[in-house]
Amino acid sequence: MSTSSLILAGLSQATPGVAEYGGSGENVLFWVIAIITVPAALGLLFARKAVHAALCMALVMVCLGIAYLALQAPFLGMVQIFVYAGAVMMLFLFMMMLVGVDSSDSLVETIKGQRWLAFVFGVALAVLMISVIGQVTFGAGARGLADADTAGNMTGMAQLIFGKYVWAFEATSALLITAVLGAMVLAHRERLTPKATQKDLAIQRIKEGPIKAPLPSPGVFARHNAVDIPALLPDGTPSELSVSRVLTARGQNRSVLTVSEDVTIIEAEISPAAQNQTDPQGHPLKGPGNPGVTSADTDNGGQPS
Repeated sequence: MSTSSLILAGLSQATPGVAEYGGSGENVLFWVIAIITVPAALGLLFARKAVHAALCMALVMVCLGIAYLALQAPFLGMVQIFVYAGAVMMLFLFMMMLVGVDSSDSLVETIKGQRWLAFVFGVALAVLMISVIGQVTFGAGARGLADADTAGNMTGMAQLIFGKYVWAFEATSALLITAVLGAMVLAHRERLTPKATQKDLAIQRIKEGPIKAPLPSPGVFARHNAVDIPALLPDGTPSELSVSRVLTARGQNRSVLTVSEDVTIIEAEISPAAQNQTDPQGHPLKGPGNPGVTSADTDNGGQPS
């Protein structure tokens, strides 16, 4: 006899009204659901891609709904499947598809100490759950679902929600309504000034800043907009996937260190001190710091035309 059968048999002997939930069909269904739920839960914890983790979470919720149905709780099972797995998780998946999921997310810890803090909170939560679960009594003090489901599971749930726990239910409803109203206020606020268009932003850039070229793409840290230089991840390491694979295959990609050296050289050449440099004869030296002398003056012996 399996462990679950022994537990259910002991409960049925100690408490009347539990024996109807301990048949062989429920035992088989329990083990089938357990075999599916445990790997899905592990996939939720260890999946590297957010889409895979969300799918594993949806599978866990569906299995929980089936378990509730097997325990003669049809309302809770339907809510678990339709509301959680069917609405909430699908909303998460739609948002990830709209926003986009990058498989090259940095796994380097950028906030120091967050892993130890998460470990401490996890241990505290485990101690709290063990202390609560340890107070469960088996034997004369245990009660089955027979008393609660005398008039049916749906009627029993309605009596508890709108009877004993009506204030908690209403407080939760008020909290959800407050969150919805706050989201509406933040999303549909009135503007005191007209919204800046793309043309206005371009004119402002021309007037204020010396950079006329396109800016780097949002979401990356970069001091340049060259296509052959990788962007930097939050931990400071370069993201090789931000450079075209064609340039990488041709060997035309450059590193951030190379660019920093080039920037230093260019800044030195265009500095005011470099613009006033001359040769021993008093002629201005060639280079970007001397706009009056160009590469076309090479055949003139370096003399400005």
